[in-house]
Amino acid sequence: MTTSSAVAEPTAAATGTRRARPRGAELIVKFNLVLVFLALCVAASLLTPDFLTTRNLSNLLQQSALTGIVATGMTLVILTAGIDLSVGSVAAFGGMTVALLIGDDVNVVLAIVASVAAGALFGTVMGGLSAYLSLPAFMTTLAGLTAIRGLTYLLTDGEPTSANLPHSFQLLGGGFIGYIPIVGLIFVAVTIAAGLVLRGTTFGEYIYAVGSNKEAARLSGLPVRGVITAVFAISGALSALAGVLLTSRLTIGQPTAFNGLELDAIAAVVLGGTHLFGGRGGVMGTFVAVLLLSVLRNLCNLMGLGSFFQMVVTGLILIVALILNMLMEKRGVRA
Repeated sequence: MTTSSAVAEPTAAATGTRRARPRGAELIVKFNLVLVFLALCVAASLLTPDFLTTRNLSNLLQQSALTGIVATGMTLVILTAGIDLSVGSVAAFGGMTVALLIGDDVNVVLAIVASVAAGALFGTVMGGLSAYLSLPAFMTTLAGLTAIRGLTYLLTDGEPTSANLPHSFQLLGGGFIGYIPIVGLIFVAVTIAAGLVLRGTTFGEYIYAVGSNKEAARLSGLPVRGVITAVFAISGALSALAGVLLTSRLTIGQPTAFNGLELDAIAAVVLGGTHLFGGRGGVMGTFVAVLLLSVLRNLCNLMGLGSFFQMVVTGLILIVALILNMLMEKRGVRA
């Protein structure tokens, strides 16, 4: 029995509904998303001959990887019925920190570990405030968004930081294995690891249980507060990792980077079929959604459409995804 089924079973028994419907609805959402993604790829290849070129596809994967890594962490948070608005600021902080540390002749591996650890620390603090003090995650991470971004500016008075970055470090964000970007492989690895954790570990079961019914999970003896704190820590670590990879690719630490990243991550998670109020979904849906949004933006760029138009399209897609989630939820309840 899969993790999501195990979590959904008590709820179905309590409400008198059939257990198969919510799981079937989730599969339908994911299957439809793949169909939409494939249809969009076909349309893009017909509308512009440059879409299916090796260079464009490599760039597409490279550009989507950073958002995808952050969205993977966001998926874990939303599965527990939380939200993390600080991911963009944490990513910018991670990127600036690794540039400053390497500029001060700190070992590259140590600089990366320290930057990712700082992101995990930020996530732990915000998750802990939400879990142990019962503060709304929305407000806690909104405060984190502002404070951490301000701290990032304070590191260099708001100025970009350049450093003599080793070639080995630059390969992480800008290197290729054949035509495949290394950062894309990291995105795939993060997705697979998160998927295995969700579907094959006790911690993954706890995440679904907390998101399905926090009070029932607490009464069952599950470490609800620890689970919530842990998923925020993971989200912070993955956000900082995205910042490190951006610095690797640009060879510069940019304090203004990742503005609006939290919206892109949330859009990908919701579009990927993860229930906004927790308990259902997964990282594979998020993975497909990230690629879909990247293809859409890539198509707009190839067709010469401006960024303002892309923002409108992304917003409309998010609204449609929310409506689809709501309809699937109602069908599951009425079954």
